[in-house]
Parts: sequence; C-alpha cells; structure tokens
Amino acid sequence: MRKKLLLFLLLSSGILLSSFSIKKDLKMINNDSTKDSTDVKVDSLLTIMTLEEKVGQMNQYNGFWDVTGPSPEGGNAEKKYDDLRKGRVGSMLTVRGTDQVRAVQKIVVEESRLGIPLIIGFDVIHGYKTLSPIPLAEAASWDLEAIKKSASVAAAEAAASGINWTFAPMVDISRDPRWGRVMEGAGEDPFLGSAIARARVRGFQGDDLSAVNTIAATAKHFAAYGFAEAGREYNKADIGTVTLHNIVLPPFKAAEEAGVKTFMNGFNELNGIPVTGNEFLLGDILKEKWNFEGFVISDWASIGEMVTHGYAKDMAHAAEIAVKAGVDMDMESSSYVDELVELVKAGHVDEALVDDAVRRILRVKFELGLFDDPYKYCDPEREETVIGSKENQEAVLDIAKKSIVLLKNENNLLPLKKTGQRIAVIGPLADDNNSVLGSWRIASEDNSGISILEGLKQYSGNELLFEKGAELLTKKPTFINELEFNTTDKSGFEKAITVAKNSDVVILVLGEHGFQSGEGRSRTALDLPGIQQELMEKIYEANKNVILVLNNGRPLVLNWASENIPAIVEAWHLGTQTGNAVAQVLYGDYNPSGKLPMTFPRSVGQIPIYYNHKNTGRPVDPQPGDNMVFWSHYIDEESSPLYPFGFGLSYTSFNYSNLKVENSFAVNEEVKVSVELSNTGDYDGKEVVQLYIRDLFAKVVRPVRELKGFQLVELKKGESKTVNFSLTEKELGYYDQNGDFIVEPGDFEIFVGTNSNASLKTTFSLQQ
Repeated sequence: MRKKLLLFLLLSSGILLSSFSIKKDLKMINNDSTKDSTDVKVDSLLTIMTLEEKVGQMNQYNGFWDVTGPSPEGGNAEKKYDDLRKGRVGSMLTVRGTDQVRAVQKIVVEESRLGIPLIIGFDVIHGYKTLSPIPLAEAASWDLEAIKKSASVAAAEAAASGINWTFAPMVDISRDPRWGRVMEGAGEDPFLGSAIARARVRGFQGDDLSAVNTIAATAKHFAAYGFAEAGREYNKADIGTVTLHNIVLPPFKAAEEAGVKTFMNGFNELNGIPVTGNEFLLGDILKEKWNFEGFVISDWASIGEMVTHGYAKDMAHAAEIAVKAGVDMDMESSSYVDELVELVKAGHVDEALVDDAVRRILRVKFELGLFDDPYKYCDPEREETVIGSKENQEAVLDIAKKSIVLLKNENNLLPLKKTGQRIAVIGPLADDNNSVLGSWRIASEDNSGISILEGLKQYSGNELLFEKGAELLTKKPTFINELEFNTTDKSGFEKAITVAKNSDVVILVLGEHGFQSGEGRSRTALDLPGIQQELMEKIYEANKNVILVLNNGRPLVLNWASENIPAIVEAWHLGTQTGNAVAQVLYGDYNPSGKLPMTFPRSVGQIPIYYNHKNTGRPVDPQPGDNMVFWSHYIDEESSPLYPFGFGLSYTSFNYSNLKVENSFAVNEEVKVSVELSNTGDYDGKEVVQLYIRDLFAKVVRPVRELKGFQLVELKKGESKTVNFSLTEKELGYYDQNGDFIVEPGDFEIFVGTNSNASLKTTFSLQQ
C-alpha cells in the first residue's frame, strides 16, 4: 500500500507530465524486485491516465509514412500522426529498422502527455531477414530444440531491428491442405502442435523478456481458424465442442502455459459468432478458465469486419462487442480510438473493461523493459552485427536439413555419389533463389535464398548440366499479386530432355512457388501447377533415374510421381539456406530424418484427411463374398492416404522390437512403455520414435489413434537402444463435450513405430 501511495504521489505531482521521465523519477520502484512490483507500477500509472489516453493504448496503427521524413499532411495519415502525438496510439506494426523505430518512438515519448512507449509489432513468421524453413517444414523436423533455436534467431534479428513483438507462432491445427496458411502452422496433430507451440514461444521470448534479443510472442488465431470450411481463407468454421476442446485448443493452452504474452483472434466465425466478438472463447476460456494475464489483439481490422459478417450493425456496435468479449487491442480498424470513449461516456461500456485491457497492455510493456529505456531496441551497431550473422546462418541451415523428408528411395538412388557422375539439374525452381524463401518473409531481401542449383555446385566432383525446362510463371511474382502460371510455353522441353538422356541421374526440382501458400492462398487443386507434371513425365521417359525434389508449402497430390519416380525428397520452402540444405541431404552429408506433420492425400476429394479419425460404425474393408457397398469408403479412390502422418524414410533402416508395458495400472499411475530400436542399415541416422494410443471404449468416441509421445533418437549403424516413454493422466485422458477433462478406467492399445501406421502393438488396462 505504501508503494502504491508513493507512486501515485510521484505521478500526480506533475513532475512526469511534461516529458517521459518515469524511469528517472521512479527509479526506486522500477528497481523493486518484489513479485507485484510491475502491477504496482501499472496500477499507479492508470490512476493518472485520462479515458482518451487509456483507449489510445488499445489502438494499433500500421506504419503509414517514412517516419524519418516529413510528417504527413492531410487525410487519414495526418490523423494517425496527430494521434501519436496525443498519446492515442499504444502500438505500431510493420515499422522496422532502428532509425524508423527510434523516430516513431520519439514522437510518443517526447511529445505525448505521458510519454508511454509504443510496443512495435511485426509478422516475424519464420525469420526476420535470415529465414528459417516455413513453420510447417520446421514441424517436419520433430526437433523441438532446433525449432526453439530457430525462433530465437528470428527474435534476435527482429529485436536488433527495433521490433519487440511478433505475431507468431500460429498454432492453428488444420486438416485441410487447401488452406494456404497450413504453411504457418505445425500441421494436423494437437500433441505435436502443442509441443512445437511451447518450443516456439520459448524461443521467441527466451528466459528474460526484457533482454535485448527476445521479443513477445503471439498465439494465433484464437480459435478454429484452421478449420475454415472448404479450406477457403476467412471462411466460417463449423465444428463440435469435442473437436474444439481436444484438437483446436490444446496448442493454445500449451502456448499459454509456456508464458506467451499475447493472443490474436482469427477472422472466422465459430458457432455463428465471429471469434473477434466471442466471449465464450476470449472471456470464459482464455481469461477466466485459463487465467491468461497477457493481452488479446484483434487480427487486421477484424473488429470492423464484424459489421460485414452481419454480427454488428456499425463500427460503434462492433467496438462494444469486441471489448466486452475480451479484445484488448484493435489492429488497424480504428474502432476503439474512434468509438470507445463515447461508448464509455454513454454507459454502454464499463470503464473497468477498458482499465483491464490497458492494465494487460502496460504490463507487457513493463516486462519488455520499455519503460526503463524506450529506445533499448534501437541500437544501429547491434542491428548491423546481429542480422545475417554467421551464427544465424548456421542455425537456419541446421533446421533446414532437419526439415527435409525423404518420401521414396527405390534402388538406393540416394545418396548421390560424390564423383564420377553426370547429373542433370532440371526444373523451373532449380535455380530460383526467391521462391525458396517461402511466404511471409516481408523483411527479407528478394532473391536472397541459396538456390538448389547453387547448393549443388558446392560439390565439385560431378559434372552438373542445368536446363530449366520451362518457366513456372509468366511474370515476376510479388507477395500481393495473383500468380500467373505458365500453361503453354514448352519451348524449353527439348533441351531439358536432351540433357536428361545424356546424364546418369536427373535432379528434377518442381513444386509450388513460395507465394502460392500463405494467407489468401487457398487452392482447389493440389497438383503441380502449370506444365510441371508434363515436364516430369517427359523427363522420366528420357531417363528413369529421376530424383524429384519438391518445393511446396502444403501437402500435394503426387500419385503419378509416387508410382513412377524412384526417389522423392520433400524439401518444402526452406528459407535462406535452402540450396545448401538440399545438397547436403542429396549427397548424404546429412541423413534425412524428417517426418510428415500432415497427411498427404491421394485426391482432393479425400480432404479433410487425417490420421486420428474416428472408426465409424462400419469401418471394416469387407471380405470377398460380403456385401461390397455398405461400408465407409469411396467407390473411386482408396480411403488411405498417399503418405501418412509421421511418415519419412532414412538412408539407413530401423527395426522396432520388444515393445513392453505392464498389463494393469491404476488411473493415477504412470504407464511405463519401452521399445527396442535398432539401426539395421549401412548409415548412421536419426529416427523419430512415435507412440500412439487408442482408448477402446469411452463416454466420448475416441480416435483410432492419437500421438502421445515421440523421441528423436540418433543411432550409429549396428547400434541398438531401449527407448522409454511415460504416459500419465494428461496423455490418457480427454475432454468431453463441456470441456471437462476426464480420465476413465478401461482398455487401451499402444502402437509404437516409424509413422502413424505403426503395426507394433500391445495393450494395457487402467483400473479405478
């Protein structure tokens, strides 16, 4: 109480009102290390803020002019500039670079009444300038430490450029690869997705949020955005509560438990209510049940979009709905800054809601250390030293290699011999050093990636012959334009075919352009775009020794390739070090260990397709002579996927044996599982050992399999190791329709193996 009174007297004395001097005048309190010291500062600052200044903290603007140049005159830009000077802006996004950030920070710190510093946000999705693989590719590594390191590299570079807040990680679970934003997430499984959410939050935020190399993270999009109907961007999500609680929410809960500082809502509606105004999600679950102490930001203009949804009658109504639901900061719709003060004065919104939102925002600013030094992220020397450093390049190369998935390798075509071969490198993406960067890399330099051709040239023992074969696009792509694919120009085919005929082996680099996935990039077809399929078939006719290297941001339909091409390498969009990573894998300097985080379908008609499906009442493939129609299947395609979740080969081989578990356990006991893993091949290698369970009978129908454990194990050739797992109530229970967690006695099956189709099985029982 004494601290609060002292702070109130200092703040209200007028000393601080002429300029930003909170750090100087409150040094004693800012240095207070007691648990509630930040809350004391926040509460005391609130006491001298006007309603307009409070609402200003809830307002985020996009960067709208060169801050180091003249101030804008006229129109909306001048209004935004005026709001900055009047303390009516709490955050800016897409302002980057130490000079720009310092300039905009200086406006609010030195010209506004209280000088409360801005928090600077940015879409740091898979790196800042030095780019890691897209998040879906990183998920294929199943390597949590490497993923954490990747996020820490991104944080360090962003922080060095003046940024202190990222709108990542995206933790949406999705079962639909038509949705372009699957590239931003960890795939289809909530267990893997939760583990990766924790790793990325800890990588971004580190152990000390006030350090100059960490930034605040955002768990997005809360919630069910990944279940957009038909895979179409911004569409509604229509799911039951069992799916919500067991599939959608676990990665968000994992992020919250890892200490994530902010949440972002999505653009979708859920159960008829836009999630931006969904009090059940934001209030009941996030802030009350989970006791989340950070703040919630809307997605871009999503508050105003509730009018378009038909849920709010106008912007004032939208602002009222959002603040009552629990949205603390408005991104770029101006609904709060324009409407909220009058809503409070008219009695439509309780000022206590505003206070709660501002308290949450200020707390994060204090934790970032912005009140100690609002310019702490604005050191040009650090910016020059950190961005693009050798250490960062090595880190993204490491995760890039680990993200590659070997899908097929007939006749041991891979790894390549390092000498004595003539190798044809063909394909529209082979020499592309821009597409490989992937989508969502708005701070990176165009064409800064290492192409696959460039990576292969690092190995000089073979003769490389390059022919593009065909262009992928008809014009230069940009992030915001519609891509125009080449569907007619085959003029390069003949040269490519000739080179293929005269080579020992062909490396064929095909796939999606890097801007073909991401936000707003939904697809109805998942085949190779343009004339790539025809090029592949022509090259295969000329030379059967084809290694297909895929660059893509989502699962594709690859039936013809899977049936005909002897070697297939899923190389995704791997970022800055793409070419070096691919070359090291193709030549065997790194033995691929990646596993698919999403199921690859045989047909778009199977979507949504995922491994942890329900059994249905008629699941069994009938035997000859039985009724051949009335069971769950397609009449024109297999029900099984082309490549299942968790699938990935190695240059070596692994054998699983001696799966052990005791027969019976009490509900509150740990279930100990062990399995023997042996490297039976000719190479040292890593294997992701995966454990799945099936609850055979429950009050809520359970999936046929659920991932509940995995370990990345490295073995020398000929080496064996016992791999141990522990299953607790957390892994054996589930959420019912009301969101209550239940652990029931009964019989369980355990499957352990190399992918979600693992056949090694045992059983146990849980007793009450």
